[in-house]
Amino acid sequence: MSGYEKKDVKSLFTELNGYEKKGVDITLNGLAASPMQVVQACILREDSNFMRDYVMNDKGDIKELCFTDIDRLE
Repeated sequence: MSGYEKKDVKSLFTELNGYEKKGVDITLNGLAASPMQVVQACILREDSNFMRDYVMNDKGDIKELCFTDIDRLE
């Protein structure tokens, strides 16, 4: 399972699923993504590094969680 341990994969999915249930939008390289799509991208592209950005609303709550493949930015 690439460089990820099974418990790490489950933990990431659980975390992202929780955000999704709270109404937080999740994107992967600028496109809407499900928690499973983000997890799969992290697992399948182990040579890539994903940067995580939190976008807050006026109240300071997380409204969007963005994952960007930083290798694509170069």
